[in-house]
Amino acid sequence: MKIVSGRTGLPHVTSQQFRQMLEGIIGQGSYIITSGENLKPELSSNNLLKIRSGMMAHHGCISCVDIGTYDEVTLTNGSQGMKRIDLIVNRYTRNAETEVENCSWKVIQGTPVASNPAVPAYTSGNLQNGDLVDECPAFEVHYDGINVTEVKSLLSVTDGLSGLSSNLVNINSKITTTNANLTKTNTVLENRKPIIIDSTAQGTVNWDTKSFLKAGVTYAFIVIVSSNISSESYKQEIACALNNVNMGNNGNYYKLVSTFAGKCSKGDKLHITSYKNGGSWTLFATRAVFIPVS
Repeated sequence: MKIVSGRTGLPHVTSQQFRQMLEGIIGQGSYIITSGENLKPELSSNNLLKIRSGMMAHHGCISCVDIGTYDEVTLTNGSQGMKRIDLIVNRYTRNAETEVENCSWKVIQGTPVASNPAVPAYTSGNLQNGDLVDECPAFEVHYDGINVTEVKSLLSVTDGLSGLSSNLVNINSKITTTNANLTKTNTVLENRKPIIIDSTAQGTVNWDTKSFLKAGVTYAFIVIVSSNISSESYKQEIACALNNVNMGNNGNYYKLVSTFAGKCSKGDKLHITSYKNGGSWTLFATRAVFIPVS
């Protein structure tokens, strides 16, 4: 065991140790850290792209464009009548002899085709394994003929602590509103006590009401699903079915609060399903409230 954040009398903190620490704090993926202009791309011409100030993390390696400045990346002309996608990567290198490390922008040119151009390949390394080259895709440049039609940012901007606090405030506000609505409903129904069922299962929730509803009673119910994915680069969809009949869908965003409502009785089955096109769930919580109405 070695001390990292302490004085030893000699230089001892390595770049690898620093990256390990940042991976634990920020994450092991690739992100734009909220700073400056968040590395906003600005197309000056078909031959020149400006990347505005900001900072990014890639496998724990931090690199930046200084605030108040921008980087210039030279682009290659498109081809008349052809389509192409070029990839701009943040290229990490380490000199095996001197151990000097560097990050710089690199354009990887795609292959011109008549239609459906492919994104070119890049070098995917692992800094913790000591790889000498590791390229992080940051932007796609799309060509139609000689013109650039789109510059697409590939990295999500991480929330700072203030952003995380704001999200928590919003979630608490939604929970407060939901609780207030439940209180009003209970007042109307007087002594008809609702039945509340919670689940923390991720992705799929199955409830057989035979195990918790009373026979001979009709219930109005509301199902609330709170679901967040780890990155806004991905999307998700939530669906709810009653006895295999779809009640509705909610989706196409990385943070969702989905609500479904209906009537049921003992023995009916509720099925919540979800789909995401990538990432992992950082929150997936389901609550169902059953209120006797007859």
